[in-house]
Amino acid sequence: MELPQKSGRPSLSLSCCLCVFLLQLQAAWMGDCPADGRTWVPFQDRCYHFVHGEEDKLKVYNFEAAKSLCPKSELLSIQSADENDFVVKYSPEVWKGEVNLWLGMYYDTNSEGMMWLDEEPVKFTNWEPGSSPSDFVPMETCVALHSDTGKWERVSCLDDIENGIVCETAQTADAKQKGNAVLSVLVILSVFVIMAVSAVLWFLYQRQHPGSSIITAFEYHPPFRAPNADRSCLVDAEEFDGGA
Repeated sequence: MELPQKSGRPSLSLSCCLCVFLLQLQAAWMGDCPADGRTWVPFQDRCYHFVHGEEDKLKVYNFEAAKSLCPKSELLSIQSADENDFVVKYSPEVWKGEVNLWLGMYYDTNSEGMMWLDEEPVKFTNWEPGSSPSDFVPMETCVALHSDTGKWERVSCLDDIENGIVCETAQTADAKQKGNAVLSVLVILSVFVIMAVSAVLWFLYQRQHPGSSIITAFEYHPPFRAPNADRSCLVDAEEFDGGA
């Protein structure tokens, strides 16, 4: 009795190839976080450093002192609800209990409104209920984020002190490394396309020739050849002489 052939190996190979392709694609377009000896956490296209441990000597800071702990970076700026949720969810990994985080926001006299330290306009907000814009003099108004709720509160840049600092910077990518990663993605994509086309052709062949193996699919079958005219005449002559 002929055993049924195992199926699924082509699909498994295609799945593995697709997985590798996606990992290479992610590596090609994602950058790197700073290598300055501090712990940076990547999220989307940004990097975040939650100040803690020996670096967090004073435990509480005013706005200017908080900015000084973020050299070559900026205090935390929140551009979306996803980013706000990321900070709230990751904070317990660093600090215990509720922490009030300084946000890198200040009052811009030119636009007469709040602005991020990286000069980006404030598009997303998450104010806590009852947070009134008129609580402080505009020039002295800063913002803190409550790690337990994710809500924002207006605080004084001069008088208030907070106990949480998060530094933020953009991810960077070396041009040569990124080019090599893109080339690897293109190679893997080409292999994936070839394997996919081969799988489709093999599937169509199996439908037309059920039960055949991959070896028989490529067996050499010599074409039919009709006998040439001279040999045909010789055979006819021999048959005629024999009959005589």
